[in-house]
Order: sequence, then structure tokens, then C-alpha cells
Amino acid sequence: MAGHGHGNKAVIAALFANAAIAIAKFFGFLLTRSSSMLAESVHSAADSGNQALLLLGGRRARKAATSEHPFGYGRERYFWSFVVALVLFALGSVFAIYEGIHKLQHPEPLKDVKFAIGILIFAIVVEALSFRTAIIETNKIKGDATYRQFIRHAKVPELPVVLLEDLGALVGLVLALSAVVTAHLTGNEDWDGYGTISIGVLLGIIAVILVIEMKSLLIGESAGPKQVEAIRAAIEIEPGVMRLLHMRTEHIGPDELLVGAKVEFDHELTFPEVAEAVNRVERNVRANVAEARVMYIEPDVADHRRSPPPVLEHGPGEEIPEAARAGVEAERRRDAAHRTRPPR
Repeated sequence: MAGHGHGNKAVIAALFANAAIAIAKFFGFLLTRSSSMLAESVHSAADSGNQALLLLGGRRARKAATSEHPFGYGRERYFWSFVVALVLFALGSVFAIYEGIHKLQHPEPLKDVKFAIGILIFAIVVEALSFRTAIIETNKIKGDATYRQFIRHAKVPELPVVLLEDLGALVGLVLALSAVVTAHLTGNEDWDGYGTISIGVLLGIIAVILVIEMKSLLIGESAGPKQVEAIRAAIEIEPGVMRLLHMRTEHIGPDELLVGAKVEFDHELTFPEVAEAVNRVERNVRANVAEARVMYIEPDVADHRRSPPPVLEHGPGEEIPEAARAGVEAERRRDAAHRTRPPR
């Protein structure tokens, strides 16, 4: 679980950073009565809880399979990452927007602004160090993918969550600092409220992105294109395999793949020889793709009669597109050739 190890390191770094920042921000709020500081302290406290949930998910995912859950608990990491996204939205975004609106309706003068600025600068430095750790750990596994592609397609949920949380925290801190400074310089406390609402909107956007990505993983995503090609190659390289007829893959955890395939083996093989060929195929696949831990290989025979050529449906006077007509004719020729081919 290399990816899991990298994710844990980033999560632990973020947990300590957010806990320290949350305490500092809350003291800052008590001294300054700034709604931006309050929103940021709640944000950091929620982030600390989120990292604890990610660690909990990683621990529960390592439980052994049971008769009730025969494929194990790998999806626990996806579930708790989904919960993190909901917590970020509820405690971060909704609370910040509410607090910002309340601040605009009931403005209060800021106090000890220099102390607040010092806390926010301290928080930016600590959060930047946490974000740097997340970037370093991400670079170890993302390969040539961009960060956007990594967040979109990563099967390890912890790193995308920490990356977006840390990025949101940094931008939120800059917004809070700008709001406090602007409110102090202009003497208009409304800027503090605007800053708080901006933080809430930012957290809402990040939460929605995470909800969408974690929901996709929780439902079940297929292996990546490179993994699919590696599995296909590992099956087709077996001498006893004539062709791969059909294959489906699904992640049952960040580091676990379920592979189901229908394979046509050499028709001259005996049943024990087919069984041994299936075993060799499974060994080949696991050697190429270590995540392919659960496999079901079904011997089958290609039969075009199972899939009759498509019939084009068209109304009176409608002309069949030339490309579609050519495709149908090609399929019919292949089917005719298959029927007239002499037996082996």
C-alpha cells in the first residue's frame, strides 16, 4: 500500500498543522472579535477532525475480509473521505457564510488587529509547510499527470482531500488577512463580513468537488487505462489464450482491483490444461498489476451468433447513413465468414 503510506504522511502533517492553527485562530478571535478569525478557527478545527476521520478510514480499511464482507473493507477509505467532504461543507462553508451574514447585520469593531495579523501570518506559514508535504507526497505517485488530473483520477482518496483542504486553507487565510487589514485601514467592519462569506464560498466549492470525486470512488471506478492495458497484455501473452473476449475491472479499494474476464483458450486443451492456463493467466496479471488481487477468469468460446448483426431502424423515406450501412455490411460479412469457416 505505497499510496496509502504516502497519504498517511500528508494526513498526519495536516492534522498537527491544523490543530495548532485552530488553537491560535480561536485565541485570535477572542481578542479581536473578528468573524473572519472565527470562521477560520472553525475551518481549522473541522480540518483537524477531517484528518482524524481519514486516519480512521485507513485503519478500518485494513480489516481482514469476513463472510459478510468477502471483498474486505477497502472502500472504508472512500466512505470516510466522503464524510470529510460533507463535514467540510457543513462545518466550514455553511457556518462561515452564516457568520459572515451575521457580521454584516450586526457589525462589531475589531480589536487588537496587530495580534490577529500576527496569528494569520503564523497560520499561513504553518499551512504552507503542510501543503508542501502534501505536494511532495503527491509527486511521488502522480507520475506525469497534472494536479487536476491526479485529483480527478486518483484512487487513493487521502491525498486529493488533503491537497484541496490545504489549498483551501491557504487561500482562506489570505482572504481572512485581507479582510482584517482592509477593515482596519478603512474603519469599515463590513469588510470582515465579506471576507468571512468569501471563505465560506471557497470551502463550499472545494467540498462540492470532493463530494463528486469521493461519490464516484464509493460507487466503484474501473482501473486506469494503463492498468487495463497491462492486464490485457498479461492475459493475451499466455500461449494457451486465443483471445480476450470480455473484461471488466473495478476498484474495491484504493489498492485492490476486482478483475472479471471471459477468455477463449486453445480448443485443443484438455480441462486440466485449461485450469492450469487460467492459473498462469492469474499469475501473469498479478505480476503486471499488483493491485489485481481478486480475479475471476471464465473460459468461453467466441460465437457471433450470440450477437446478431444490428438492424438499422428507419422510417419511410429516411435514408440509411453510408457509414452505418458500411458497418452493418462488414459485420454481416464477418458473421458469414465465421459460419463457413471449416472446423479445426
